[in-house]
Formats: sequence, C-alpha cells, structure tokens
Amino acid sequence: MTIAVTTPAAVKAALAAGETVFLLDVREPDEVAAWSYPDATCIPLGELTERFGELPKDVDIICCCRSGGRSMKAAAFLDEQGYSVANLDGGQLAWADEDA
Repeated sequence: MTIAVTTPAAVKAALAAGETVFLLDVREPDEVAAWSYPDATCIPLGELTERFGELPKDVDIICCCRSGGRSMKAAAFLDEQGYSVANLDGGQLAWADEDA
C-alpha cells in the first residue's frame, strides 16, 4: 500500500481555484482551537476508527495534522476502508512555512 502525498502549495492552489477540497484534521481539539486549516473537518486520530463513517466516500480526502505523522496513520486506515486519501506532507508546520 502506498499512500498518495500532497503538498501545502498544491492544496492552497486548489482552494484558491475554488476546487472542492476535503481536509480531515486529525489533531486534538486544543490544537485545532489554537490554529486550524481552512474549512477542515476535525476528527481526532483516536476517534477515527469509530467515526470514519461520517466522512464522504465520493470525494478525495486529504488527511492533515501538525507534522504529517498522525495524518499518515489516518490516511493508511482510511485507505484500508476504501476511501480515496492523500496525506498532507509536513502538516501544519509546512503549511505555516508556505505562509512565511
């Protein structure tokens, strides 16, 4: 199994172009309260196995977290469940670097 990887630049370009982008933020609520991805859905990684049914099956899902580790675990799990997923390379840290 190979999980697709995308970059913050690619996601930002898609958002700017008005494309539908489904961001799944798997960080904890306190992390999301401190900083959040635009229009992301938050399901903490520890809740994903019970809540993945809330996610749409008809769109690509981009999993994101702080640095890319938790989101890669989420992407691997969702891939096993039949979802079309990609992992945001570098997570929030790389996203912020793009803004700097």
